[in-house]
Amino acid sequence: MSVSVSELNAMKHAHAADGVLPVFQERWSPRAFSPREVSSQDLRRIFEAARWAPSSNNAQPWRYIVGLRGTSTHEKIHESLMGFNQAWAPKAPVLILGLDKTKFDHNDSTNHFALYDLGAASAYLVLQAAALGIASHQMGGVDREKARTLLEIPADYHVAAAIALGYQDDPETLGNEELLKRELAPRDRKPLNQIALSAWGQPLDLG
Repeated sequence: MSVSVSELNAMKHAHAADGVLPVFQERWSPRAFSPREVSSQDLRRIFEAARWAPSSNNAQPWRYIVGLRGTSTHEKIHESLMGFNQAWAPKAPVLILGLDKTKFDHNDSTNHFALYDLGAASAYLVLQAAALGIASHQMGGVDREKARTLLEIPADYHVAAAIALGYQDDPETLGNEELLKRELAPRDRKPLNQIALSAWGQPLDLG
């Protein structure tokens, strides 16, 4: 079955509650990326959104190594990816590696919240991208030690996850049956009564 980008996005549109911002319903994680470049202006907007995420003690421990297609940084991030990510991710015009600084600057103590804060910044990043019509796919499948070596990442930064960023292409361009199956699979989430609790095992009464 041939499915266009617009048809696929309609299929993936979440059935969220009334009043939820549309960008939350529309954002999902494709793997089929077109060759179209992301403009510097849009990248500035995307990282500006991430910059304003909250963090413990306002430490802002996140850092992003950004590889644009055709650069050695893009190649090194691609080389650091694992599994299926190796097959589809290099087509994305932007590959990003998210890092978090493991110690606070003001007293050099361990920042136990750094990864949490990086996650918040990355959520801002991908939602701003979605608002601009730019797709993203976050990946945990990263060889962290290889990335650290290739990109000369300091020891006090934790290598967390990668993000592919760009514009969607038709799913058939993936050229792999398993990847196509994943691309066309419906979005699924646990019901609200399993994640919002008034006590352990007790769903929050939301009316």
